[in-house]
Amino acid sequence: MQLKITVLEGDGIGPEVTRQAVGVLRAVAGIYGHRFEFAERLIGGAAIRQHDSPLPTVTLDACLASDAVLLGAVGAPEFDALPAHQRPEAGLLLLRQALGDYANLRPAVAYDVISAASPLRPEIAQGADILIVRELLGGLYFGEPRGVTSDNGHSVAVNTMRYSVPQVERVARVAFAAASKRRRKVTSVDKANVLETSQLWRQTVSRVARDYPEVTLDHLYVDACAMHLITNPRRFDVILTENLFGDILSDEAAVITGSLGMLASASIGGDVGLFEPVHGSAPDIAGRGTANPFGAIASAALLLRYSGGLEQEAETVEEAIRSVLNAGYRTPDINAGSGGFLASTAEIGKLVAEAVAEVADTRHAYHAV
Repeated sequence: MQLKITVLEGDGIGPEVTRQAVGVLRAVAGIYGHRFEFAERLIGGAAIRQHDSPLPTVTLDACLASDAVLLGAVGAPEFDALPAHQRPEAGLLLLRQALGDYANLRPAVAYDVISAASPLRPEIAQGADILIVRELLGGLYFGEPRGVTSDNGHSVAVNTMRYSVPQVERVARVAFAAASKRRRKVTSVDKANVLETSQLWRQTVSRVARDYPEVTLDHLYVDACAMHLITNPRRFDVILTENLFGDILSDEAAVITGSLGMLASASIGGDVGLFEPVHGSAPDIAGRGTANPFGAIASAALLLRYSGGLEQEAETVEEAIRSVLNAGYRTPDINAGSGGFLASTAEIGKLVAEAVAEVADTRHAYHAV
């Protein structure tokens, strides 16, 4: 397998965690005999400093010409005063749109060995394994009209939530296909008691569900879903929802895992997949070597699965992550009450890469027998 991967380290802790993910991908390539080519480009604040643009043409061209994009994080306080379209985050939104990735997959898994890092009682979070499928190219983030105007001397801000049947249908099919390989349940989240867009959403999802008779569908209002995520997360298998709701709910799901640093994501549906940890740039801890790289490494596993079709390799990386956690190694954000061994960002990356080799050897020996 040959893969061309564009690496966008971005801002804050982005470079630190992304380098560990690349290290793990290099280990996978060496063990399984693949060829992965990495090309680094700038995005976000780092790109603004050098190119005066959060998404320079040279970066976008490289991404469009690659098989997959691995992203760290974007955002830096020094750019907060810029107009919205010039800020680092604008580069990410433009990239998602250009790649055409309309489905954002965000797994949230509760690892027993770090259950103490979660504010939830172990008996509530234990065993939770949720996949949030978030529509990524519609809703308030992209709807028109939008902007700030003046009305009788007062500023007025407008954002438009807009969805079409084809937009809802295509992301719904991603969710149902994923559920059919998991525990065969989709929970569609909306606000159909108030919003016309949600009413269209619910009608369309219900129609698509008929094509997947093996999958059970239920509907929840977004406020009820937010509550159940905390009080009974094990009730969920696949959660399907629109852009804004998905953004909020997937961050809330970090409570289940114990840290935002544990969450990975895959944006798929276009010609080139985009893979990134859910956490932000966290400039307050950048450069300290304390950032959690597990989410970035898990994103690399998703890259192997969805852009490379390398299911065995993806599972190997995921088993390696679990192995390192089971061995007691922790970054500060997930060390609460666990009695584990504190390790730096780079040390965690090295440990996972080494565990990849061990897991691969074990799998090979098992299949040989």
